Amino acid sequence: NVSKMLAILTEVVCLLCQIVADIAKSAYNNFTPASWRSKNISGQTAVVTGAASGLGRLLAIRLSGLGCRLVLIDISTGVDDVAAECRSAGSPKVQAYQCDLSSREVIYATCERLLADFGQRVDILVNNAGVVTGRPFLDCPDAMIRRTMAVNIEAHFWLCKALLPGMIERNCGHVVTVASGAGQLGVPSLSDYCASKFAAVGFDESLKFELASRGNGGVRTTCVCPYYINTGMFDGVVSRFPRLLPVMNPDYVIDKMVQAILTNQELLVLPRLLYYTNIIHKMVPVSVSYKLLNFFGVFDSMAGFRGRQGGADAKKD
Repeated sequence: NVSKMLAILTEVVCLLCQIVADIAKSAYNNFTPASWRSKNISGQTAVVTGAASGLGRLLAIRLSGLGCRLVLIDISTGVDDVAAECRSAGSPKVQAYQCDLSSREVIYATCERLLADFGQRVDILVNNAGVVTGRPFLDCPDAMIRRTMAVNIEAHFWLCKALLPGMIERNCGHVVTVASGAGQLGVPSLSDYCASKFAAVGFDESLKFELASRGNGGVRTTCVCPYYINTGMFDGVVSRFPRLLPVMNPDYVIDKMVQAILTNQELLVLPRLLYYTNIIHKMVPVSVSYKLLNFFGVFDSMAGFRGRQGGADAKKD
């Protein structure tokens, strides 16, 4: 019994030392320039879904400037135009694939093609594509709810199952999950969207811990949880306090996303205020959380929602 207690005590001391070391590392990262910690991704192959518009397009162009080889996936034919932009931005190789991300079979077939085209290697997977209905729950068409779940989370499963094995074999790679602030706090008129983004946040966390526990910590994950972004997907939304919770400029979000990828940041929440609201949300009674979110205008933010015009498929991240 004494030996067991000593063993547990030793383990606790080691755990505390590791926690202190991790906190010190986090503090160092917060107070030093990101350029000191940035990795070089030139020549790496990056897959970006939802690449025809919005964040996906901007991220693809930015990664091109960093020397990445680009695999662009989208249901829209506009992905070919983005491929041309990426070539002009400096990418050594770009290939666009038109793909319906609500279909598991189509995703697997597309992944077979892209692996054959890019030497069976993918280094960075950015699960960015998404759709939004933006209606009260009972007004959401069943077909759109199913499509929201298929594109916003199920596609993450199929893409990871197809592309993650190579990363695990090399113990090197990066999976980026573009979730949402609506994946941490529930928002009225976004029930299906919130459900899909909560699932995306949970999938990222589970995958992160699974990789680390199995000795594959070299495969990194980043979860991105932004507030509303001015990409067209959430046209019409309003913020009661735009200085605290602004509808964000997409270029600013891309700057932070790229920095998070280059520095292996595990969680990116934008704006920073959402870090603290999420902590408070989990600590206080539900009734208090309701009153706080109502005060900040979260419950009325979707009142004027229009979304990107052109149909459900156009409302992509």
